[in-house]
Amino acid sequence: MFYPIVDLNKKVTFKEGGTALIKSKFFSNQLGDLWLKYEGTNPTGSFKDRGSTVEITKAVELGVKSVCCASTGNMGASVASYSTKAGMGCKIFLPTNVTVQKIKQISIHGAEVVKVNGTYADAVKKCSEYSQKTKTYLVGDYAYRGEGEKSIGFEITDQLNWHVPDFIVCPMGNGTMIYSVWDAFNDLKQVGLIDKLPKMVGIQSAGCSPIVTAWKNDLDIVPVKKPKTVASAIECGDPLDGIKALEALHKSKGFAETVTDKEILEMKKELGRKEGIFAETAGAVSLAGAIKLKNRLHGTIVCVVTGNGLKEI
Repeated sequence: MFYPIVDLNKKVTFKEGGTALIKSKFFSNQLGDLWLKYEGTNPTGSFKDRGSTVEITKAVELGVKSVCCASTGNMGASVASYSTKAGMGCKIFLPTNVTVQKIKQISIHGAEVVKVNGTYADAVKKCSEYSQKTKTYLVGDYAYRGEGEKSIGFEITDQLNWHVPDFIVCPMGNGTMIYSVWDAFNDLKQVGLIDKLPKMVGIQSAGCSPIVTAWKNDLDIVPVKKPKTVASAIECGDPLDGIKALEALHKSKGFAETVTDKEILEMKKELGRKEGIFAETAGAVSLAGAIKLKNRLHGTIVCVVTGNGLKEI
């Protein structure tokens, strides 16, 4: 009932999800009851697989033969993998800052890679133009993907024995995930499975923070024309779901913050050395933000670590 899939017999899946919710030992000394939702064990190494299973399954239901997608790398790898399993053609549009490892991961699934000279926003534009011109099915951080990413919220609740955390801290690129997790808890509350909602906390890199800037200044989102951050997976200067992310922040009575590249890289090291978790740089953003906001957080806190560090060695 929580997903927009009509025919489960057409489901395209690698058994994604079911990722570990790990009780932090080291950082709980600073933050209290802290948990790390480690998405790096998904089939292609990031949380994007949760969206791809729904998005590509829906494409199968609609009789789609070929898809295209703009990506900073992780979504492209996931879409390439799932579309191959579905027997579809696939073309991925990438900005200039995507790591070699992610390009190789996309290519190994047989997808055609189109390198766009510019930012992620430029890649989105090129992909959209290609989709319209060729009538190729457009996938990415759109509605069906968001429906799939709700499973992060469902799992967190289940893994905490139906205790709703006080705060959930998420990295934000396009803003799709933070809204999807918020939406999941609203679904659960609507059907009476939980009786309260968490506060959502969104973290962006200081080098690409259009959502945080809008939230702090109570303004509309203004795109960042020249974003730059070591956390390339969330280097989305014109976030597709920025408005939805702001909605999640406001309605949950949460808040948002930025962290520097130095803070992100240090947290990536700390996660490895103190917790034994090898996180992608963008995945370390949530915990870096939680540490920065430790005086505002209390109770049970969940930080979503979105990807595996093997993606960018």
